[in-house]
Amino acid sequence: MKNIFKLTAAAALSLGTAGAALAGGHSVSLTPGEDINMVLLPKFLGILVFDQANEGAQEAHAELGNTGELLFVGPTPENSTAGQIEIMTTSATQGQGAVMLSNNAGDQIVPSAVAAQAAGTRVVTWDSPIPSGEGEDVFVAQVDFGSIGTVMADMAHSILGGSGQMAVLSATPDAANQNAWIAAMEDALKGEKYSNIELVDIVYGDDQAEVSYNRALALVDKHPNLGVIMSPTTVGIQAAAKAMQDEGMCGQVGVSGLGLPSEMVSYTMNGCAPEFALWDFRDLGYLTYYTAYGLASGQMKGEIGETFNAGRMGDFTIEEDPGRPGSSRILMGDFTVYNSENVEAASK
Repeated sequence: MKNIFKLTAAAALSLGTAGAALAGGHSVSLTPGEDINMVLLPKFLGILVFDQANEGAQEAHAELGNTGELLFVGPTPENSTAGQIEIMTTSATQGQGAVMLSNNAGDQIVPSAVAAQAAGTRVVTWDSPIPSGEGEDVFVAQVDFGSIGTVMADMAHSILGGSGQMAVLSATPDAANQNAWIAAMEDALKGEKYSNIELVDIVYGDDQAEVSYNRALALVDKHPNLGVIMSPTTVGIQAAAKAMQDEGMCGQVGVSGLGLPSEMVSYTMNGCAPEFALWDFRDLGYLTYYTAYGLASGQMKGEIGETFNAGRMGDFTIEEDPGRPGSSRILMGDFTVYNSENVEAASK
């Protein structure tokens, strides 16, 4: 498998990153120096990828010279849904200019997000959108969700040698991003190429290491012929790989999904997790901040077809979200597939 998962030329024509150049349209260059208080709200605190997203947002905050405050706040894993709703409500009450939300509350977040918009707060989702799109100005998508499903199916096919059983260890049942990725993978698995691969189970580890570890062990107990655990979450993939390593099952059950090179390098090099993929969360935080700043400052309207410049990342165009009719997205771009050939360099 190639290290960089490339979209087809036809698909690329619709991507936000290429939209401005291809269409030849005007790109909004954001004026720096506004005074806008903003909140970056992850699913919960204590996860490295969300810390990296905050680093990217802080970079953009400094670059744009925003004299307002950028807060990085989030709930605990145990209180994620209620905590996100509370923080959204509080942000609106405080008059925050924008809330940048990685949604872990499904559509339960809608009433508080709608209320925030009514109070003048722009709501930009990133990483994980609001499923219905209600209460959301725009979603900053890390990659096309359909492509994630395809690459997960391809990694399972590679590890299984084209035939065998696989199971999914996801985050939470309400995580819109993981649910969409799994659905896309299930669609991909209907293709002739994957006809000898059987998806036998989907379980949830609540994006907590210990819970995910135990769910992985339960999967191999329940399915003795299991060949792959696919985990579209950085917490779950690391926990599953450790579980297989501890049980001496790495040659029997391969682990794959979405992970950080720095956390997965040892498991990839010892064969427990032969292949996995991810994008750059710093870039995701950076692009999300530029989007929210443009909307909150009134320099962007948030309309489909609108193009803007996001600093070092270039031009992006707001487009209709193909997975959520009536909603809009900004598509960040490619991701990388890691294996023993490139994971060590990426982990440094």
